[in-house]
Amino acid sequence: MNSPHTPVRALPLYRRHRLRSAALAATVAALLLGSAGRAPAAPAPTGSPTGSPTGSPAAAPVAADCPEALAGKARCYTGQDGNGAHYALAVPVRWNGSLVVHAHGGPDLGDASDPARSTEDLERWAVMVEEGYAWAGSSYRRGGYGTRMAAADTESVRRVFTDRFGKPGRTYLHGQSWGGNVAAKVAETYGTKPGAYDGVLLTNGVLGGGSRGYDYRVDLRVVYQYYCGNHPRPTEPQYPLWQGLRPDSTMTSAGLSARLRECTGFDAEPAARTALQQRNLDDILAVTGIPERSLESHLRFATFTFRDIVSTRLEGRNPFSNRGVRYTGSHDDRALNAGVERFSADPAARRDLSWDSDLTGRVSLPVLTLHAIDDPTAFVEHEAAYRATLRGAGREHRLVQSFTRESEHSGLSSAEYANSIAALDRWARGGRKPTVRSLADSCAAFDRTYGTGCFYDPAFRPSSYASRVLPRPGGLGWPAMTAGQERAWSRIDGVGIAP
Repeated sequence: MNSPHTPVRALPLYRRHRLRSAALAATVAALLLGSAGRAPAAPAPTGSPTGSPTGSPAAAPVAADCPEALAGKARCYTGQDGNGAHYALAVPVRWNGSLVVHAHGGPDLGDASDPARSTEDLERWAVMVEEGYAWAGSSYRRGGYGTRMAAADTESVRRVFTDRFGKPGRTYLHGQSWGGNVAAKVAETYGTKPGAYDGVLLTNGVLGGGSRGYDYRVDLRVVYQYYCGNHPRPTEPQYPLWQGLRPDSTMTSAGLSARLRECTGFDAEPAARTALQQRNLDDILAVTGIPERSLESHLRFATFTFRDIVSTRLEGRNPFSNRGVRYTGSHDDRALNAGVERFSADPAARRDLSWDSDLTGRVSLPVLTLHAIDDPTAFVEHEAAYRATLRGAGREHRLVQSFTRESEHSGLSSAEYANSIAALDRWARGGRKPTVRSLADSCAAFDRTYGTGCFYDPAFRPSSYASRVLPRPGGLGWPAMTAGQERAWSRIDGVGIAP
C-alpha cells in the first residue's frame, strides 16, 4: 500500500509520458528488439482464484518515452499483458544484465488497469535503472484489493520481459508498501521455480498480511464512530462499520474529510479547534496509535478500501473482528469499551482474505527489507510480524532487515535504494550475507552519487506487532496462515478473492 487510496488516488501523480505515434513506436520497437510485433491481445479472461499469470497472448511491448530522469539513459516500452494489465519496461543503455521486477503499492481503487501507474512507478524508482538494472512493473489488471491477482500480474510482467529480451542474468523482486505484501506473495508462489527470481527487496512493506495487517484500521473505524457519530450520521441509512461504507453510498474523499474536520478539526491549528474537537482528536489518536498527520489517509482506507474488500471482493461478507479487544488510552476507557460497536468475522470471509494475502514465510530466496522507523502508514512493527512469520516457517536465516531514521512511507532515500539492491545482488551471487552494520557502512558510496542521505540505524529493532496493533484472540502466533492451511484451503472451490 502506498498511502491508503480513495476512489481518486491519494498519492501525488508523477508526470505522465505520452506514447509516440503507433507507426513510429512499431518501427523503433522492431529495430531495437529485432522482431515484429505480435497479434493484439484477446479480451482478458476472468482468471482463477489461484492467481495464475496465464491469459491470452499479449501484444508485443512498444517503444515509449522514458521518464525525464532516464532520458538518454534507457530505452522504455509499454504494453498490456494477456490479462489486461498495463505495464512498463526499461532497459538501460549500459545494462548490467539483471532485472528488477517491481510490485506497486495501494491498492488503487477502480475497475480497470491504469496505464499511467506503471510509468509513474518507473519514474519514482528510476534509481534502479540508473544503477544499471532493467526494470519491469505492472499496473495490475484491475484496481481494488487482490494480493494474489497482483502477484500473478507481477509474475506476468517478468515473463513479458523475458520473452522480449531473453532471460536476465539475475532477477530481483521489489515491492513497496502493499507491493511488499504482493512481492512477498510472488516469492512464495512463483519463487520456487528455478531461475525465476534470485532475491527479494521489500521496502516499507505491509508484511502483516490482510487478516491482521488492517486491524488497527478496524479499530480506527469503530473508535472514530464512537466519538464522532457522523460516519454515518444518525439521519442517514445505518450499516455495520465493518463494511467501511455502505455499497451504494456516494460519499467522496472530500466529503469524508469534511466529516473528520467537523469532528476533530484535524487540519486546523490547535488554537482554532473547539474543546470538544481537541478531545475527540486526542482520544482517537491515543486509542488507535495512528499518527495525527496520517489520520485522514487511514480513515480513507478504513472507509473506501474496506468497502472494496467487503462489498466487491468478499460478496458482502465480513472478514474483520474486534470482539474481545479492550481499548485504552482515552479519557474514559470504560465508556468507550461499553459503547464502541463490536462484531466478529465470518470465518469463511476471514479465510478467503487470509488465503489471498497472508504470508506463510516459506520463501526460498534471500530477502532484504528496508523500513522507515517512523513510517506513518505501514508501521515498522510490520517487520516484526514478517520476521516472526519466517521464523515460524524455519526460514528466518533467509532474512536481513534494515531500518532508517526516516518518516515517510511512499519514498525513501535514493542512495538507500541503490545500496539495498547492490547488497542483495552481492548476496544472491554468493557473496556474504549483509548485516545491518555493513549496509550502513556501504551506503556512503552511493550517497556520493545521489546526495539523498543515508539514515540507517543499525541498533534499532522493532517491537512486536502486538505492541502496536491490539491483537485479536488467538492472533499472537505467526505465520497468520501456515503452509498446511494454504494447501488445505487451496482445495476449496472458489477460495480467496477472484482476479
